[in-house]
Amino acid sequence: MVGTWLGSEPRPATDGAPLPTPALDGTEPEARPNLYVTREALAGSVHANAKCVDCHEDAARLPHQPKLNLQTCATTCHTKAAQAFPTGAHADALKRGDPLAPTCASCHGGHNILAVSDRHSPQHRLNSIFLCADCHERHMKPTPAGYAPKAHIDAYLQSAHGKAIAEAGLVAAPTCSDCHSAHAVHPVDHPDSPVHRSKIYTTCGTCHVGILNIYEQSLHGKLASEGNLDAPVCTDCHTSHSIVQHDKVAFKLASSDRCGACHKDRTEHYRETFHGKALALGLPKVAACYDCHGHHDIVPISDERSRLHGNAKLATCQTCHPSAGPNFTDYIAHADHTNKEEYPGLYWTFVFMTSLVIGTFLFFGAHTILWFARSAVLYVRDHKAFKEAKRKMAEDRETYVRFKPFDRFLHVLVMTSFLLLVATGMPLKFYYTDWAKEVVHWIGGLEAAAQLHRLGAIVTFLYFVLHIGSLLVRGWNNRDQFRSPATGRFSLVQCAKFVFGPDLPYPHIQDVRDWWAHQKWFFGRGPQPQFDKWTYWEKFDYMAVFWGVAVIGISGLVMWFPEFFTHFFPGWIINIALIVHSDEALLAAGFIFTFHFFNVHFRLEKFPIDSVIFSGRISKTEMLHERKRWYDRLVANDRLDSIKVGDEWKQWRRVIHPLGFLAFGLGLILLFLIVVAMTSRLGGGS
Repeated sequence: MVGTWLGSEPRPATDGAPLPTPALDGTEPEARPNLYVTREALAGSVHANAKCVDCHEDAARLPHQPKLNLQTCATTCHTKAAQAFPTGAHADALKRGDPLAPTCASCHGGHNILAVSDRHSPQHRLNSIFLCADCHERHMKPTPAGYAPKAHIDAYLQSAHGKAIAEAGLVAAPTCSDCHSAHAVHPVDHPDSPVHRSKIYTTCGTCHVGILNIYEQSLHGKLASEGNLDAPVCTDCHTSHSIVQHDKVAFKLASSDRCGACHKDRTEHYRETFHGKALALGLPKVAACYDCHGHHDIVPISDERSRLHGNAKLATCQTCHPSAGPNFTDYIAHADHTNKEEYPGLYWTFVFMTSLVIGTFLFFGAHTILWFARSAVLYVRDHKAFKEAKRKMAEDRETYVRFKPFDRFLHVLVMTSFLLLVATGMPLKFYYTDWAKEVVHWIGGLEAAAQLHRLGAIVTFLYFVLHIGSLLVRGWNNRDQFRSPATGRFSLVQCAKFVFGPDLPYPHIQDVRDWWAHQKWFFGRGPQPQFDKWTYWEKFDYMAVFWGVAVIGISGLVMWFPEFFTHFFPGWIINIALIVHSDEALLAAGFIFTFHFFNVHFRLEKFPIDSVIFSGRISKTEMLHERKRWYDRLVANDRLDSIKVGDEWKQWRRVIHPLGFLAFGLGLILLFLIVVAMTSRLGGGS
């Protein structure tokens, strides 16, 4: 009799677990085998009308064995499952004697088996994923092949499929058994597994029917149908468990890595373009691989159905660049600037810019090392005299104007815009470093960094125009000096004397003489040279701004407005502009933060800061120490007193010095990050 004690009152309902048999022999119930099953345990079961011996055939003959056969599900009613289960990994575990191997009862229940359609059944679609997860997480161990139970379960629960089931309650979403099957569960690498590479796209296609039809007509699909196991299948692009909806940012950000698993040669060069760098730094509004080549409908470019075939390429480009013209399609999406044969324009541009960067750094690197060594020798020989001379220059209250307020204002614009441009531009160049990602995140994303970068560019153009305007005004005010004393007419000779005279920072033959005299002093072969108002290294810095604004500015405008410029030039001009802009920016940043900082601030006699560009004035002691030619010229022309000023600088230095320290402090930090990034790349890091 089910559900009652013999000769006793009914027992409370349980979850179907057997309860102790009544003591018929005088022993305690706890000492007897568990043979009791409640009526309520079977009441809601699909087996409610079944007899005990229908399942427990070996209990038909009494007395039966204490341990009954548990395999009767597979031999009586469930023949289809009976044929599938023995072929799977779960059955293999049972054969090995694994006590944790799943059985029919561990998945479906013992006596209180509910219909799969019942929401309370452990095998209902809303519940089965948690049953599988619980077992795999507790009993399965990571394998050398990379299977990690908890990681896979967590990934699934956070995926589009898992959230649809666990959070939205959509029973149509795939569960574990939909992909891995319910009874014939095989390892992924087993050819009979529904998720084996040869079958995965048809398994996914049972739900994604329309996509399967498109995929089977694609290049990837045809390769897969031919039995090519290297052909990309669903899990290569979408992964197996951590599936993200295709319209989510995370999917796009990971796309280049997934395509790169097969197309490494293409994605390697794609990452060197703006599209690739921006995508790596988290900007989704750029073209990823599938934006140009397609999603499931990928075919060779030579195929008329390709998005990049013939006139279709322009339409594809116009989805992001609506005003693009035919020339725009000449942009090289996978540009390889090291390939001389295929991309000669890019190659020679890269060679020229690289030579310019290396040559400049070698020349001024040697110059800086020699200068520092010579100063260090003088300091070691007589550090007291060295310190005394430095003290006198700092304490001298007789000062003269070297930079006018307008010049100092322009320098503030130069300083702030340059730091802004480097801070927002270098992360894009060194996109592969962790610090670049952190800087972009701190700024507020690459889009915010781009807007700030453009703001820095606008300020750069502003100070350049203001400076050119000031030169024109100065030339107009001194137009009488352009006339010949003999004829009173405009004279090119007089104009050249004014422009290339000692009061303006333009190159002169005297600069070559000064440089040579300085080199001789470095090696102790001559006296320390004296300079005029402008030294040869200051003139180089000044002229470098003209070069930099022209080169970086024009190349930056090409990348800022690519659709406009490609109406007049072929699309590969964008690739040229990126190389030029990137390398020239690296040259400018490296030069300013090393050689310029040393020449101006970090020389032993100037350290830790030369405040002349902030105060606009220079002491008489410093003029006599370093610029005696200028001092003598002013005296000879009776102009010295005209630039003499009172000293209120002491009141301002408390404000200006911290700003100056902040500026080149930021510069040194950026320099350090650039060096780390370049060292990482040279060392093979990513």
